[in-house]
Amino acid sequence: MKKRLLLLLIPTLLAACSETTKDETGQPPANTYTLVFLDKTQSVNPNDNFVKTKYASALKNLVDANIRTEGDMLEVYFIHENTSKARALSIRSRTAKEATEGLSPTDLEAAQNAYDLSIKKERQVIYNALMQKLMESNTSASNSETNIHDGVPVITAALESHPDVKAYFFSDMVESMRSGRDFHNRAPKNGEQASAWAKEDAARYSGQTLSGAEVYMILPFSPNSSSKVNNPNVTAYWKTFFGELGAGKVAEQ
Repeated sequence: MKKRLLLLLIPTLLAACSETTKDETGQPPANTYTLVFLDKTQSVNPNDNFVKTKYASALKNLVDANIRTEGDMLEVYFIHENTSKARALSIRSRTAKEATEGLSPTDLEAAQNAYDLSIKKERQVIYNALMQKLMESNTSASNSETNIHDGVPVITAALESHPDVKAYFFSDMVESMRSGRDFHNRAPKNGEQASAWAKEDAARYSGQTLSGAEVYMILPFSPNSSSKVNNPNVTAYWKTFFGELGAGKVAEQ
């Protein structure tokens, strides 16, 4: 009797496992929209061993986390003086997961294995493309200025078509514009000044909202970096800036 009961439970358990990618309504999860901003200015060197290792790992993790099914989007923008016009890559996932309702345990396992193999291959292709963009050099005049603020309209535009957007900034986050903030020449002196500047700058984007967006700052600094190099006041500025615009999460890595 126990053996028969176990056999009857197996299909139910397998079916339950196949539902892990569905939301509470029983529908597949909404497609992801991932924005990757790569700093292509003089202050970030992807050939540095620490930077390359850290950034390669972070890119691998974000691809594995966000490329899950057909229709997931990933776009790359270069950070320099004209960030919002610097889209360098646009990818739409093509791996679809087969409907599993009514499949036998054997067919269910085969479908899962086929999906796992296909998504693994596609993730590797996307990761390779990202690494190529990471290592791509920028020798043009645009590398002399860093316009991180210009990422705001890019995120806002993505939110118009997707309710949830994740934006990853691979940068030292040192804004450096001749006609705006220049943290190389004048960084915030303390947390209070960082907060005041961030609120002042965010007010200029009052018509735009980052509600529904998550922002991650992947900094190129080693754990031994001094506060002069890895300025906590600069990081505090961006946390307040993106928070004032409505980002649901702002974190540094």
